[in-house]
Amino acid sequence: MATHAAKKQTEVHAPYLPRDLELGAVLDNPSRDALRELARPGEWTTIWGNAAYVSRVRSRSAKFSKNFVDEPFTDEDRALVEAVREHVRNREFIQVDRTMGQGEGAYHCRAFVQKHAARVALFWHSALFPPPADYAAREPDFVTYYVEDWPERRVLIDAEHGVTYVLGIDYYGECKKAFLRMGMYHTKTRRGGLGLHAGSKILRVKNRSGALVERGAIFFGLSGTGKTSLTCHPHELHGEEGVEILQDDVVFMMPDGACRGTEEGFYIKTDGLRPEDQPTLYDAIQKPRALLENVWVGPDREVDFDNCAISKNGRAIVLRSDIDLCGERIDLEKVNLVFFITRNYTIVPPVARLTPVQGAAAFMLGESIKTSAADPSAAGEAVREVGTNPFIVGPKYEEGNRFLEILERNGDEIQCFLLNTGKVGGKEAGKKITLMMSQAIIREIARDTVEWTTDPDWGYEVPTQVPGMDIEAFDPRKLYAPEEYAQLCRTLKHERKAWLEQFSGL
Repeated sequence: MATHAAKKQTEVHAPYLPRDLELGAVLDNPSRDALRELARPGEWTTIWGNAAYVSRVRSRSAKFSKNFVDEPFTDEDRALVEAVREHVRNREFIQVDRTMGQGEGAYHCRAFVQKHAARVALFWHSALFPPPADYAAREPDFVTYYVEDWPERRVLIDAEHGVTYVLGIDYYGECKKAFLRMGMYHTKTRRGGLGLHAGSKILRVKNRSGALVERGAIFFGLSGTGKTSLTCHPHELHGEEGVEILQDDVVFMMPDGACRGTEEGFYIKTDGLRPEDQPTLYDAIQKPRALLENVWVGPDREVDFDNCAISKNGRAIVLRSDIDLCGERIDLEKVNLVFFITRNYTIVPPVARLTPVQGAAAFMLGESIKTSAADPSAAGEAVREVGTNPFIVGPKYEEGNRFLEILERNGDEIQCFLLNTGKVGGKEAGKKITLMMSQAIIREIARDTVEWTTDPDWGYEVPTQVPGMDIEAFDPRKLYAPEEYAQLCRTLKHERKAWLEQFSGL
């Protein structure tokens, strides 16, 4: 791949994790149907004819993960690697090669998954695009070994050399992020871009002068906070107007403002999935090629997305080709609208328009809530995560500086917005910002029909008029007494200032 020549210029150490482990028998790239047969012993077949599985580990293993860019490689790590090398020597594996992205600059990815964990290999096969025709003769950009029967949970990450060991884990999400994490790091360090935990789409709308235009949009947000729901929403656009969904999870933003796609399969959260709220995803999840993970399937084979007895982090992979609003393209030639999805319950308005510097600050603040994808026991707690991206490797201030550079380079062509999907006026008694409100706000921003004014306390712009919506009812100044509002502003400003001050390289 084109990255190999550049890779030599940035290496600072010998590989910590060997790429070429000596394995027992290796089944080389079986078909999707063959993988489903291998995974059949653990399958629950739904009424729709698709496959559902239950994993032992049901969320990411962040606290068991270590990357050797940000943390030292110790003697203990070295001993663990040697033990893994010996452990896999006589075990059976499945090799699955896939491609992250399309065209020039795509990454060749190779996973080795233990044969008895064929379900993970099936999910992985569905996630990305087919491998290069000559994959067997190529050195892959990224390699992951998935050793499910290791006695403890560990994830070892050698980002410089594109190698990950996932140990003692059978949750597919860890395999997915092993590769996307590598793609984000190498896009930043080798290609001058930035890997973003964001979905992407195109809105084709009539602007205020009646001209039909296409507006490229990306959506930041932690898993479970509305990123996929808004990325995949049709926005009640009909006729000449419409949407084209490109990606739902990770894109690679380049210096010119392009956002390159990565995946063929969308790995969506399923809890509370309803046709009236998310018709596009609800239709896609009923297709025979969809795969369900930790979702309740009853004795009658009916699927119940409201039943979280197995996990609050129920998941599914749906293929882009099974989503009506997806086309052939996955790359966004130019992003015009950047939405930072937050979930605040007090004084953050439903939407605010940001300057480039404010946009970079919103990126660094990454304000959201914890979700069941990361830690089910802490779901709902407030959290800050740079770029709403738990998978950053390397100094986080570098990400914020790079993002600001891209915004400033592209000038007025890229606008940033803070989008609150929580409440205004208090967690208990506040006014709820519904999904339908948020999708309408996005639609009208794309149409350029929103009227704005500068907020005197925050310096960003807030809407005074959104067609079809009583936006003034969500003015926080009308929902709090003056002194209480002022105190909430002081507290939030202090918290944000303290958070940003920890990044000395900004």
